[in-house]
Amino acid sequence: MVGPCEMSGMVTVRELQTSEEPITMLTAYDATTAEIVDAAGVDVVLVGDSMGDTALGYESTLPVTVDEMASHVGAVARATEDALVVADMPFLSVGVDPADSVEHCGRMLKEEGAQAVKLESGPHTVELTERLTQLGIPVMAHLGLTPQRVHQLGGYKRQGTSSEAATEILELAREHEAAGAFSLVLEHVPANLAAHVTEELEIPTIGIGAGGDCDGQVLVVDDAVGLTEDAPSFAKQFGDVRAEMERAVEGYVEEVESGEFPGSEHATVADDLDV
Repeated sequence: MVGPCEMSGMVTVRELQTSEEPITMLTAYDATTAEIVDAAGVDVVLVGDSMGDTALGYESTLPVTVDEMASHVGAVARATEDALVVADMPFLSVGVDPADSVEHCGRMLKEEGAQAVKLESGPHTVELTERLTQLGIPVMAHLGLTPQRVHQLGGYKRQGTSSEAATEILELAREHEAAGAFSLVLEHVPANLAAHVTEELEIPTIGIGAGGDCDGQVLVVDDAVGLTEDAPSFAKQFGDVRAEMERAVEGYVEEVESGEFPGSEHATVADDLDV
């Protein structure tokens, strides 16, 4: 990824492709989080299907529906002013029927305000990526560990660890670039493989558990701020929001039960009220 452009104001797909600065991407699933992430200067807000685990109480990403994704994409898009909003397409929303795939992806842009979609990619998404980009729907590809294939992969294991698997990832990356993808997420692959893919592609790579040689990085926001109790080993906790929330909620319960809250400063009195 080369180019003279530095991102400022509303981030565009073109700016991501030409900026020399590392790309920052975080997930968000609600308006409040999106506003915070956007104000911090993050380049891309991904409305990830990771909401299944983090926000919706599912055991995996697989149950997330198109309607659930659309609702959260809309909330995030309405609260985001500068970052590029990318909608993560949930399990079986694409790749089954071409017309349905286009409709589901188009809905995220046309009705909910996203600027792009992300597809967990494979041989089956190459043609779809080309069709979507022809229709004006920017596509972010995703290779390596693709959580929607957790049952096929036998768990959330590192991918691309053999020469054959690494070659397959590289070839799929090239195919999706040729099909028009504007960027590529590489998840939980060896750092040297990610570095090689990054060197081979013109489009930017965004890594998660893929080392430091990608053109950008992405994390689940719950992992980054310390809400997750069991974050993956490749994530870093930059805060301890969970502990602070626990402290605040415990303080609320304690003060209500003791009668300390609400105090006189939290209430008003109507002097002329005759009761």
